Amino acid sequence: MSKNIIVTGTSRGIGFELVQLFAKAGHNVLALSRNSKPIENLELKKVASLSIDLSEKDDYKKVETFIKSNWNQVDVLINNAGTLLNKPFSETSMEDFEYVYKTNVFGVAEMIRIVQPFMKKNSHVITISSMGGVQGSMKFAGLSAYSSSKAAVITLTELLAEEYKDTGLSFNVLALGAVQTEMLQEAFPGYQAPTTALEMAQYIFDFSLNGNKYYNGKLLQVSNSTP
Repeated sequence: MSKNIIVTGTSRGIGFELVQLFAKAGHNVLALSRNSKPIENLELKKVASLSIDLSEKDDYKKVETFIKSNWNQVDVLINNAGTLLNKPFSETSMEDFEYVYKTNVFGVAEMIRIVQPFMKKNSHVITISSMGGVQGSMKFAGLSAYSSSKAAVITLTELLAEEYKDTGLSFNVLALGAVQTEMLQEAFPGYQAPTTALEMAQYIFDFSLNGNKYYNGKLLQVSNSTP
């Protein structure tokens, strides 16, 4: 049975691969990214693409309007979009922190807030975090804004699972290790990750459709390497 899936950050990497996997499996997909062209160019059936900037409050109205007009219900929301900043802490200004947090934390919270009223029992919210945001994991210089923002959405997920525990919704967070994406190259130039974007997308695809049977309010560390 086809489901209605929303994925953010779909112009490249894991999000780009996820949209194709869901479409191939016959699901309805709303792909959200600042650059909607890569998905539009694929011309996939049952896939709609919207240009959305998660740091712009008014852009969320586009999402709400689309759901009301086309679906009425959302089965899976995958908060995959993220902004990376690699800069020494002494040079990282309040504006830099705000820039990263607007997408990685505030954007995740607002997307969930907008979509949640359209979700029902057994719907699943998955937020993509990073091993850099996991307490006790190895940390890397230059990623103070990025990694701390990824820690914030882990706690947010735990809180939402508690707040909505009587509704049948599930909230889980996946802390990814190194995946061979453009973002990884920005953080660790020249590093070769053991996992491809497609391989990780396949894991997230399966987890989004089935993981809520076994997990709620949980952090799963999806990593076989350091970083």
